[in-house]
Amino acid sequence: MRAIGLDGFSRGWVAVVIDGDERTLSFHADVADALRRPFDCAGIDIPIGMTDDGERACDVVARERLRPHASRVFTGARRWLWQHLRDPDKANEEALRRGQKRVSRQLWHLGPKIMEVDAFLRAHRPRDIREVHPELVFLRLNGGRPLPPKKSEEGDTCRRRLLKREGFREIDRWLVETRIGTGAKRDDVLDACAVAIAARDPAGHLPKGAPQLDACGLPMQIWF
Repeated sequence: MRAIGLDGFSRGWVAVVIDGDERTLSFHADVADALRRPFDCAGIDIPIGMTDDGERACDVVARERLRPHASRVFTGARRWLWQHLRDPDKANEEALRRGQKRVSRQLWHLGPKIMEVDAFLRAHRPRDIREVHPELVFLRLNGGRPLPPKKSEEGDTCRRRLLKREGFREIDRWLVETRIGTGAKRDDVLDACAVAIAARDPAGHLPKGAPQLDACGLPMQIWF
C-alpha cells in the first residue's frame, strides 16, 4: 500500500510517502502536483468539508481529545470567507452580521490552502483523500499521553522518537539536510510524517460513525 501525508507550509506542501518499508520526502508548489503520483490513500492536515457557520462536530470532538491543548485544532473554516472577501476585517464584519464567530488571523491566512484543497477534492471525488490531524496521530503513538508543544525542544525530540519507532530512520537528516532551502519548518516535516502514518494505518476517525457531509458532499471527519 502506498500512502501519502501532506502538510502545508508557506511555499507549498510537504509530502511524505510510505510505500512498504520505504519512506520518502518531497516538496511541492501545489496540492495537485503533490498528489500527481499514484497512491492508495492520502491524508492532508487541512479542513475538508465546511459548514456555513464554521461549526463542525469533528472539531469539537478533536479539541476535547487533545485537551489541555485544544487550541491545536483550528476551527471556523467557511467557504464564503474566501470566495468573495479579500480582507479579514471585512470577513469578520460579515461574520458578525450573520451572527457567527469571528475568524482568527491564523485561520484567515490558511484560507488559500483550504480553498485549494477544497477545489481539488470536489474535482477528484473518487480518490481516497482524508483529513488528518497530526497531533491526534502523535497522541495515539504516544499511548494517549499529551505531548509537549511541537515547537519546543522536548516536543521536537518526542515526536522524532515516535516517528523513528514507525520506521522513519532518516528523519534527523530530513530535518536538517533535506529541508534546508525549501521554506518548510521542522514541524511541517514532522506533521507530514504523522499524517502519512494515519493514511497508511488509521486507528479511527472523529466523530465515530458515518461522517456528516457538507453542502458539497464532502465528509467532515478527522482521521488519526
